Amino acid sequence: MGRKPHIPSLRGRVVVITRPAGTAAALMRRVRARAGVPLLLPGLSLRAIDDPALPAQMRAAMKDGLLVFTSPAAVRFAALLSPLRSRAIVLAVGQGTAQALRRHGVLAQAPSRQDSEGLLDLPVMQDLQGMRVALIGAPGGRGLLREQLVARGAQLREVHVYQRVAPRWDRRHVEAVQALPLSARVLVSSAEALHNLAQRLPAAAWSRLRAAVAVVSSERLEQAAREAGFVRIVRAESALASDLIEAAAPR
Repeated sequence: MGRKPHIPSLRGRVVVITRPAGTAAALMRRVRARAGVPLLLPGLSLRAIDDPALPAQMRAAMKDGLLVFTSPAAVRFAALLSPLRSRAIVLAVGQGTAQALRRHGVLAQAPSRQDSEGLLDLPVMQDLQGMRVALIGAPGGRGLLREQLVARGAQLREVHVYQRVAPRWDRRHVEAVQALPLSARVLVSSAEALHNLAQRLPAAAWSRLRAAVAVVSSERLEQAAREAGFVRIVRAESALASDLIEAAAPR
């Protein structure tokens, strides 16, 4: 008989989840199942873009030669507009995005380094001269993928299927952050979420949050957390919930 996989216990540890509002329920359940205490503090809110032309744009994109999904949210909102099965080569920025695509019956390549740089290092991305490429995500962000796809000769189509907006909190969110123990772990979902937390939390709450341990899933997020003022940082194997929980568990 094979060995059962190790399932880490969080042993009562508070785990702050900064994923966008409405996307953290499954991760909160996982934290509770591992005897942890989840604290939801969304760094972003996600909204559909109200554009009657979007379904047709998405259907047209599905006929391109290469599809690049930038996040699990991109998959979720795109699937509301069009079936995602396609003859195209499909790429996902990270394992979480690839997992979201699998739920829609789509197999995608994802880099081991789960960020734009890792995606750009994939062999299929090296020569895009004349290829029709659809970049599916939200407006804003770093722009690195967009710039490099064009620089490498792609005929680029951008389809913005959702938008990121500032989160909303109430007094209970702030009070919970101010009461965080130093042993708490903060699951960092994005650099943009970190920026919102830094800009919108009261100074005392932000200081308390930075005193906790940041759990990141990429080199870029590690740098962003350090620049935001986190001193204690742990790197997870990936952005998948199981890897984040593993990194958040007591050692």
